[in-house]
Amino acid sequence: MRKYLNFSYCLLLALLCFAYQSRAQDIKVSAKLDKTTIALGDQTILRLSVVSPLKMLVTFPVLADTLSSKVQLVETGKIDTLVDQNNPSVHTLNRQYTITSFEAGLHMIPALAFETKDGKLTTEALPLEVNAVKVDTTKAIYDIKQPLTVSYSFMDWLKDNWYWVLSGIAALLLLAGLAYYLKKRKIITPEVQRAKEPEVPLHVSTVNRLNALREKKLWQMDLVKEYYVELSDILREYLEKRYGVKALEQTSDEIFASTRQLEIGEQSRNQLRQILIIADLVKFAKGIPQSSDNEQSMENAVSFVMATKEAARVTDNKANDELV
Repeated sequence: MRKYLNFSYCLLLALLCFAYQSRAQDIKVSAKLDKTTIALGDQTILRLSVVSPLKMLVTFPVLADTLSSKVQLVETGKIDTLVDQNNPSVHTLNRQYTITSFEAGLHMIPALAFETKDGKLTTEALPLEVNAVKVDTTKAIYDIKQPLTVSYSFMDWLKDNWYWVLSGIAALLLLAGLAYYLKKRKIITPEVQRAKEPEVPLHVSTVNRLNALREKKLWQMDLVKEYYVELSDILREYLEKRYGVKALEQTSDEIFASTRQLEIGEQSRNQLRQILIIADLVKFAKGIPQSSDNEQSMENAVSFVMATKEAARVTDNKANDELV
C-alpha cells in the first residue's frame, strides 16, 4: 500500500513539472539589433519580441535610461500586437527601443527579463560594436568661407514685390477718392447738429446696476461670492466716480480711511462698512452670510447711493430765466 502511494505521489509530481515546462515552452522571447555595428553617437534599434498564447499575460522589461554603463536608451516605442493567422490562439508582441552610445568599443547589452505568472524568461545578451569617427590629421584646417554676395537690383526687388506695390498704389488712390468725396459731401450737405442726449446722473446709473444685480438672484442660486464681488465692484466704482477715491485699487480698510475725509453721514458710512466687511468675509474667508444679510446688503447699497448722490446741477437756461 505504501509503495502504491509513493508511486502515485511521484507520478503527480512528474505531471506538474511537465505541465509547467510545457507552459513555459509555449512562450518564446527574443532580442535583436538592426545594426550590431554603429559609429560613435549613431543610433540603432533594439527589437524585443515575445510569442505567447493569446490569453497569457506577459510583461515587457522596464528599461532605464541606460541599458549599461556604455549604452543609453533614447526612445521607447509602443507595443505592436500581431495575431498568428494560422493559429489564432497565439499572438506576437513586438516593441522597439532606440539606443545609442558615445564611447567606442565593444559593449554588451545585458539579458532582458520578461515577467509571466509562471516566472521570468530572459533574452540572450547582445554585442554592440561602436566605432570612433576617424579624423584625418594630415590635412590643414581652413577658414570658413564667407557667403557669396549676389547683386540685387531695384528691378529684381520690383519683380518680387510687384503685387504689394500695386496694392499700395490702389489703396492710396482709394483713400484719396474717399477723402475727396467726403469733402464735397460736407460742402453740399448742410451740417445737422444732433441734439446731445442728456447724461444719466451717476446715482441713477448706479441704482440701475444694483437693480439689475438684484434681478439676477445670484445668492438665491448659491452664487454668494459672485453676488458680493459684483455688489462691491459697483459701490467701488461709484465711490471712484463720485468722490475721486481710487476705490477699485484699494482694500476695504483703505476705503474706510479715505471716507473719513469725505462729507458722508455716519449712517451711510456704517452701511458701506457692513457691505464691504461681508464681501471680504465671503471672498477671502469663504463665509456664508444669512439670507437676511444678503438682502440687507442690497438695501444698504441703494440707500448709500441715494444718500450720497450729487446735488442736481442747474442748467444754463434755467439760470438765465431766474436772472430775468
